[in-house]
Amino acid sequence: MHPALALLEFTSIAAGIKAGDAMIKRGPVAAITAGTVHPGRYLVMGTGAVGDVEEAVAAGIESGAATLVDRVLLPDVHPSVAEAVRGARLGPAGEALGVIETATVAATLEAADAAVKGATVDLLEVHLADGLGGKAYALFSGSVSDVQAAVAIGVGRVDPALLVGSVVIPQLHGEMGENVFTAPRFGSRVGWDGGFDAAG
Repeated sequence: MHPALALLEFTSIAAGIKAGDAMIKRGPVAAITAGTVHPGRYLVMGTGAVGDVEEAVAAGIESGAATLVDRVLLPDVHPSVAEAVRGARLGPAGEALGVIETATVAATLEAADAAVKGATVDLLEVHLADGLGGKAYALFSGSVSDVQAAVAIGVGRVDPALLVGSVVIPQLHGEMGENVFTAPRFGSRVGWDGGFDAAG
């Protein structure tokens, strides 16, 4: 596990590739992971020692500032956030479910990190961009009061212009929980062909 995680989000694929290259060349980050997401954006994520990641982020911003949509630098990223980005999933929800939904991937990661650091909750999973029209959301579980605190803390870290919505749901019904956690995409639940997912 690396102490720092940063993510830069670009509207231009070409600019994103150039920025990722600049980030790798600037500093010895442990890893750069990059690629396209819906709706035609390009993400570049860097992990490693804090100073190295800070240098890489500076290079990425310098290279692709004109098409940079959002960015986040988490110098002491919570382990559950790093794991969720890599696809880790927990669930179902406990006493309460919290949801934070944002217009960018970077905003959801910042909110999720703040939420799990600021309250005693579990980060159940994050959904990032693909199939969501570029949006992202994070799911939290814990006691009602802890989830309320976590959502408030996470929302407080998001630029209001990027916050799509947030909610705390006590005692999520099991049937709704199956919809949320087992197969969250509507198309997969009603048997649509995978080609419909692109509409997100």
